Amino acid sequence: MLNTTSFFKASILIVDDLTANVQLLSRILSSAGYTAISSTTDPNAVCDLHRKHHYDLILLDLQMPIMSGFQVMEGLKEIEQGDYLPVLVITAQPDEKLHALNSGAKDFISKPFDISEVLARVHNMLEVRLLYKELHSHNDLLEQRVKERTADLLEGNLETIFTMTRAAEYKDEDTGAHVKRISYYSRELAKLLGQNETFVDRIFIASPMHDIGKIGIPDHILLKPGGFTPDEWKVMMGHAEIGAKILGNSKSQYLAMGAEIALNHHERWDGGGYPNGKRGENIPLAARIMNICDIYDALRSKRPYKAAFDPQKTMDIIINGDGRTSPQHFDPEIFTVFTKNHKIFEGIFETFAAEPSSPIQAHV
Repeated sequence: MLNTTSFFKASILIVDDLTANVQLLSRILSSAGYTAISSTTDPNAVCDLHRKHHYDLILLDLQMPIMSGFQVMEGLKEIEQGDYLPVLVITAQPDEKLHALNSGAKDFISKPFDISEVLARVHNMLEVRLLYKELHSHNDLLEQRVKERTADLLEGNLETIFTMTRAAEYKDEDTGAHVKRISYYSRELAKLLGQNETFVDRIFIASPMHDIGKIGIPDHILLKPGGFTPDEWKVMMGHAEIGAKILGNSKSQYLAMGAEIALNHHERWDGGGYPNGKRGENIPLAARIMNICDIYDALRSKRPYKAAFDPQKTMDIIINGDGRTSPQHFDPEIFTVFTKNHKIFEGIFETFAAEPSSPIQAHV
């Protein structure tokens, strides 16, 4: 329901090259209670005025020298850009009325003026215009609320994801900083590879879930300080498939990529990985990115079976191999991009070397 006070404060512009017509229309509208009335006798000024003031209604004469009302409407369309055109044309020519409506005008007033007709048409036009603006404002508000609610849901989902991931990592790591570093490594590498914003966003959130399947590995195997027996190693390798099952069958695109990474991040480009011995591009891109990031962080980190390596030794192992790790394990394009930009990953490691745990923030 429109507020009466606001209704009569609606902004109105009168455009007519004859001063007498402008004065007459101004008196008619003022007497009816309208308070925000402007006018011009220069049709060339109309577009600039509307661009500045965004009038609720423009009373526009069609027959003017230099620039006709039809030309003015074409200029106004560029400002409104498909939006509602608040034009009420003024004409003494019956055959111009249909042309004016087809050109974008919403209604017309005939000359000579009939006061009742003028007020009725102005009232109807303003009512529609203000309701339109109210609806537009309401839609903007709803859109903003949807965005805010979506952001709230995303934040809640991310906290849940992080908590799940930390539950697995605390069984295997001295610190939860590993999963945070993995997010930043993966995001930066995806950017360097030219991936789109959606992919970059998803891998940033999904990559820390790579080892979620370790929740299902018995502690006496997972935390064993020495090497594994063949049977223990078989159980340990099962974490990839366990992780994929935990995260699978979800409508969330983050969890879907998380499941993909969990299953495939130990696969190798040369086919020597597990659990399915995939090779080359049969390994999903997100998992191929995650693989080299995970190897880098594992080499830089202290583990029960090894000391932490410095950046130089870590890159030497990745580039030249050490028996366990070989450059043939990695996608050649990813390998090249990673090694050329290794200082970025060194910086990420130093930034989050021992940071206290906190929820990962999207788009940081």
